Amino acid sequence: MDTDLKTEAKKLIEDLPEDSTWDDLMHEIYVRQAIESGIEDSKAGRTMHVSEVRKKYGLT
Repeated sequence: MDTDLKTEAKKLIEDLPEDSTWDDLMHEIYVRQAIESGIEDSKAGRTMHVSEVRKKYGLT
């Protein structure tokens, strides 16, 4: 798994524009991690339908 992580991290860095900042890199890592966590939650059934979320927080 570490090898996959290193490979994916290298690809993420290589895909950044040459003038990227540390903040740009941190943002890309955060987005990637959030997406992967969401996919895992979905696979594990740890999600709520949007109508339930709207009702819970009083949104229309």
